Amino acid sequence: MIQINRVAVLGAGVMGATIAAHLANAGLDVLMLDIVPKEVSEAERKQGLTIDSPAVRNRIAAAGLQGLRTMKPAPFYLKAYASRIETGNFEDHLDKLTTCEWVIEVVVENLAIKLGLFEKILPFLHPQAVLSSNTSGLSVNEMAAGLPLDVRKRFLVTHFFNPPRYMRLMEIIPCRDCDPQVVASMADFLDRRLGKGVVYAKDTANFIANRIGVYAIYKGIAHMIDMGMTVEEVDAVAGPATARPKSAAFRTADLVGIDVLAHVGRNSYESAPDDEEREVFRLPDFMAEMIKDGKLGNKTGQGFYKKETIDGRRQIFYYDYTDSTYKPLAKPQFASVQMVKQVDDPRRRIQMVLAGGDKGAVYAWRTLRDTLIYTVNRIPEIADDVVNIDNAMKWGFNWELGPFEMLDAIGVKAFAERAEKDGVAVPGCLQKIESFYRFDEKDGRQYWDLAASSYAGVHTPDGRIDLEILKRGNKVAEKNANCSVIDLGDGVFGFEFHSKMNAISGDILAMTHKAIKRAENEGVGLVIANRGANFSVGANLMLLAVALAEGAYEDIDLVVRAFQKATMAIKYAKVPVVAAPFNMALGGGCEFCLHADRINAHAETYMGLVEIGVGLLPAGGGTKEMCIRAVDLAVHYETDVQPFIFKHFRQIAMAQVSMGAAELYEMGYLRHGDTLTMNYDRLIFDAKQQVLALAANYRPLKLRTDIAAPGRGISASIKSQLWNMKMGKQITAYEEEMGGIIADTICGGDVNKGTIITEEYLLRLERENFLKLCTKKNTAARIQHMLKTGKPLRN
Repeated sequence: MIQINRVAVLGAGVMGATIAAHLANAGLDVLMLDIVPKEVSEAERKQGLTIDSPAVRNRIAAAGLQGLRTMKPAPFYLKAYASRIETGNFEDHLDKLTTCEWVIEVVVENLAIKLGLFEKILPFLHPQAVLSSNTSGLSVNEMAAGLPLDVRKRFLVTHFFNPPRYMRLMEIIPCRDCDPQVVASMADFLDRRLGKGVVYAKDTANFIANRIGVYAIYKGIAHMIDMGMTVEEVDAVAGPATARPKSAAFRTADLVGIDVLAHVGRNSYESAPDDEEREVFRLPDFMAEMIKDGKLGNKTGQGFYKKETIDGRRQIFYYDYTDSTYKPLAKPQFASVQMVKQVDDPRRRIQMVLAGGDKGAVYAWRTLRDTLIYTVNRIPEIADDVVNIDNAMKWGFNWELGPFEMLDAIGVKAFAERAEKDGVAVPGCLQKIESFYRFDEKDGRQYWDLAASSYAGVHTPDGRIDLEILKRGNKVAEKNANCSVIDLGDGVFGFEFHSKMNAISGDILAMTHKAIKRAENEGVGLVIANRGANFSVGANLMLLAVALAEGAYEDIDLVVRAFQKATMAIKYAKVPVVAAPFNMALGGGCEFCLHADRINAHAETYMGLVEIGVGLLPAGGGTKEMCIRAVDLAVHYETDVQPFIFKHFRQIAMAQVSMGAAELYEMGYLRHGDTLTMNYDRLIFDAKQQVLALAANYRPLKLRTDIAAPGRGISASIKSQLWNMKMGKQITAYEEEMGGIIADTICGGDVNKGTIITEEYLLRLERENFLKLCTKKNTAARIQHMLKTGKPLRN
């Protein structure tokens, strides 16, 4: 096993710098080097610096580091992590490479330049250091040809996708002489420490994801032109309706850069002369013109789309390739696309769209048909199996289903028959198999091995718990329509939400008690986890909207009580409970986590108490919990409680959401003992390990009856600030009123500072003030707006 603690990144451009940032996120020390500038800048000359000054010689790498501090989206989990990156240059600091266990090259995509750099650094490499390139398409064996055999044994491509913090995909391509143990060790490191989804690619043009993804875009353009469709119409079809990301085809191109897209296409055309679809990769004339005119996408402010402010309103325009002008969005309404907007299952969405008869459905079929056939024909050229290709497209292009999963959703034989009717050449294997994936009760998930013409087990790395496999393996202890209790093994049970958007409904609240009782009676602990798109977006607002419309305030009171009883049951369970949030954990989802013994969060967890966005306050114990935490912090640090209350109030009143799990410590949502998991696929396993560790010496908590109330004085201070903000027209009178009610709640109500109160008292305050806010006419409007748009109403 390779031990890596210090990494050198050679190249401080955008890609090199953002790789360095993510290495720092993982707790690694980083040395980032780049070239020495050819001359002194005017600003440096005015400072009296010369070409020999360290500040000048390190300028390029230092600028790369500085750029990370303001880059959007943020490459660091916390800006403080920048301190882990040391900068330097290729002339003065190569001797520092001897302290690095991994050296990754991220310079310009030019083989001669890369080979020259390798020759330069070879004398300084540690004898056991791994050397890799981040090339997106150059041949790993051509790069390895000039390296000594001993270095070739430790040389491979580690292809990050941009931006490295947010994109899971890591394509590994070893050279011919690379030691298989080095490959295995690096794959484990990249998976565990960097949170990457690792796929194994062949030494072919653009590897896996870019080869398939760019083909899909280029072929889609050809069909667009042939069918006389617009850029906007294509994106309406090529997004979630067909199990692909919201950025669809052309927004993805703008995000990546149209010049970058052209470079990848050109590389496929030049480097894959035997590709049967080679001509697809020829750059369309209109795209060449766009590049010439500087219409490169987001980085130049215009590409396939552009934004302008007209009469004070932001408007979006799409590029009309027929006359090289921009047109206002027309918002096309294909019936085939509209009918799947509320369908969660991506497999069902594809089936429904392809069954349609409108122009959008025809386009969807033609583009998917050609892309899926092209993908089948790439095995074994670009990868050995369907699993690596499916994972590459899901992790690198954010497809909801990989190409072979799409074929299964459509039906392999049905797909082949329909394609044949179109007069398209269909790979013979598609006429011989029922599906590319199946579940075997003995061996679990299997895939069709095209080389062996038989099924083989899908390899699952260590440290994984797959809830779907457990459910298929009869490990469900109890379930209802919206949640399940699953036996995770070793006496640990899992409590899984699977409602729409994992919103918390009445049956989830009821099942919470059953899950805890089962863990108490039959096991050692409970993990609250799931595998949806988000951990939980909070309470089910639709039910609340109906109750408000009917004026059923007693029913609302009962629901709030049930929510509080569920979260308190989590906090005071007789066995340890660990929550495993990821992506969005908002409102009630956040409150469930706050009451767990431990939180084991995925690194990309966006958590917050956001109820004020619909005119309410956190009443599932969230406001109560933040009051207690403020009081406990004041006692721990032997200081006044006011600054902690102010901070927690601001977070609730401003609906602050973390931009990653690392920020949750400063926000007070994560505490000492709570942990982060880098790899999403390891999250439930790691949470289970936390439960087992706690269970060895677990001491259940006792209901708090010793809380020193912050008191009405601090609440009055908050209200005074709110009044000043209202007078300065920073907030409305309604927002002032909402803020005042939250202040009263988090400060413990109308009591003197230091008055001893209980948790039950704080929960009653939450309920009373929640109901008070429910009676405000603005609240129902805010909830309706949220349900309709998915966004809070702005006053």
